[in-house]
Parts: sequence; structure tokens; C-alpha cells
Amino acid sequence: MEELRDKNGLTEAEFLAGYDMTKFDRPSLSADNLIFSFENGVSLLLIRRKGHPYLGRWALPGGFAERGESIEESAARELKEETSLTGLEVVPAGFFAYPGRDPRGWVATRSFIADVSGHESEVMADDDAADARFFRLKAARNEEKVCLTLQNGENTLKAEASVVLKKGLTGRTWEISHLSSDGLAFDHGKIIIDALLRLEDGGKFGFDRL
Repeated sequence: MEELRDKNGLTEAEFLAGYDMTKFDRPSLSADNLIFSFENGVSLLLIRRKGHPYLGRWALPGGFAERGESIEESAARELKEETSLTGLEVVPAGFFAYPGRDPRGWVATRSFIADVSGHESEVMADDDAADARFFRLKAARNEEKVCLTLQNGENTLKAEASVVLKKGLTGRTWEISHLSSDGLAFDHGKIIIDALLRLEDGGKFGFDRL
């Protein structure tokens, strides 16, 4: 069977051989891990950033995907490199790719959720993080806003976001607009709130009421 040719007379192999990968701007791709413990309340694992940007701020463990990796493999590798945790069953959550979310440029990130209840002692900050700790998490919301507080000793982190809840083709959906953040890096307050809404849908988390 004769190979199909496009309007320029090219076969698929010929088209791909001459394709310019720089024709369109491409974002960098990263993974962020939301590692929860549900022992005696709800806690979330954060790492203290070791370098710029947001040097010294607390963030979700994660980082950039490397060539040849699936995004799931990237998430697992970064989690091990920053917290020493391995072998967790992670669930894909949100995708965040809007302009301005990372001061280094266009970076899209996929978030993953895991439950590490009972294994908190296995966490140890590795070479890629200055520190790794669980923060006690509290969150309150109404139909328009979520207020988030994360506490570990002298460290208190806060974030607020407006939330518009909707019903879509696949069930409840929401739009989150980041309002403010105190002590958290990047848009990680927004990513955490998105994860909490997903956990609420799964019956794993309950918001206080504003």
C-alpha cells in the first residue's frame, strides 16, 4: 500500500525528519507531591527550599522531569531525592500551567497525592532539600473562599484563595484563584487547596466553615 502524503508531498517519515521542534514555545514540566498523614488529624509534608527561587521558603517536594521519564517517574524520583521516601502509591491530581506561576519561566506541573500515615518517621531531608517536616494542616472554606494554615513549631504558613465550585460533565469541579501566601513557595498554596477539595470529594478530608 502506497504511503499517504500530505499537501507538501511528504510521507510521515519525511515530515518528522524535517520537523522543527523549536517552532512552538514549550513549557518545562515538573511534578509536585502532596504527602499527607491522617494520624491524629491531618498533616502535610513540606520541604524547605535549598536554592533560588524562594530560597528558605517551604514547598511541596517535587521538581523538573528529566528526558525519557514519565511524569510519575519524575514525581517518585524527586520525592526520594528530597525526602528519602520510596514506594508510595500516588494518585494523580491537578495540572497547573498558567502563566506566571514560576518566576523562572513557563513551567507546567502535575500534582500527585499519597497517604503516608504510619510511616512519618521514614522521612529524612536528602541532598536536594534543606529540611523536611510534617505540618499540621487546618483549612476552612465557604462557597467563595478557602483559608489554609500549616503549623510546625515556630513555623506558621498561610494561604488564601477564592474558589468557585461548579458541576461539570464528570462531577463537581472548581476554579481556584490564588489570593495570598505567607511562607509558601510558588503557587503551592493553590495546589494544596486543590488537593484538599479532591480529598473532600473522596471523604478523606473535611473543611471547617468560615
